[in-house]
Amino acid sequence: MKKLTKGDEHIRVKTKGNFHQTLAPMLFLLPNMIIFLLFIIIPLFQGLRMAFMDWGIFSVPEFIGLKNFGNLFKDDVFLITIKNTIVYSFFTVVLLTVVSLCLALMLSRNSMKGERVFRAIFYIPSLLSMIAVGIAWRFILGDEMGIINYVVRRLGGDGIPWLTNGNLAMMCVIVVSVWASSGYYMIMFISGLQAIPSDLYEAARIDGSSAWNTFWRITLPLLKSTVLVVLVLATIASFKAYELIVTMTKGGPGYATKFIVQQVYQVAFQEDRMGYASAMSIILMIIIGIFTLVQFRIAGKDGQYD
Repeated sequence: MKKLTKGDEHIRVKTKGNFHQTLAPMLFLLPNMIIFLLFIIIPLFQGLRMAFMDWGIFSVPEFIGLKNFGNLFKDDVFLITIKNTIVYSFFTVVLLTVVSLCLALMLSRNSMKGERVFRAIFYIPSLLSMIAVGIAWRFILGDEMGIINYVVRRLGGDGIPWLTNGNLAMMCVIVVSVWASSGYYMIMFISGLQAIPSDLYEAARIDGSSAWNTFWRITLPLLKSTVLVVLVLATIASFKAYELIVTMTKGGPGYATKFIVQQVYQVAFQEDRMGYASAMSIILMIIIGIFTLVQFRIAGKDGQYD
């Protein structure tokens, strides 16, 4: 709306945007909107529909209501995968947040030589394929052919069952996940740290504030939005972990490192129970949504994220 003055009269004229103001932006967004519709929205509703049916690739779909969901809570393997996924996600997200924040604090204030080189070194693992990372670490941690066990045996010791002991296998998967992804989240924290005005740190130094007090009173509160983003993204990524786990442990030993996504794939494409796998996917989506909402509530009860 444009407001024109003619004498003492006010005339409101309704203007229409030209092509560059209205249609051009929509045309630029159109490819992404089409991809989002085809690969996110439509599969989501199709998955919801399949979850209420007995659906196989080579069989006629049959509506069975909530039977798939009822069977899930009687499925011991599925319950084990939920427990494994939650344990893995909790420790991975906590360690990722702490490690990436510590790396960012060390490499964000130009306080050491070769800072950019170290940033690149820590960031490079996040660029690698998780399949390649899993294969590489399997060669390092393998029981019989692993590099570490080879060195231990050459020194006269016994091999360590890194990937053949349930607890050790879970610990190894968590550590490798943190190693592979911490550089990615480090960059986010560095961006957040560099946005904090240096005047605040100078004022704190003049007032005699300790390093810990400065971090607790200035750095952490002003990184609140960045911490929230890291927590949410890391949680979603950890619940979707698949390639690294399959290549490192194949879900073993037993079911010790078998997660929900691997179970969904196995049920859908190896057992040909698409409806049952869809019900698992819906449960996974609900769990991710709950964890994300809890993080939003904890990280920002006052609703301020900027």
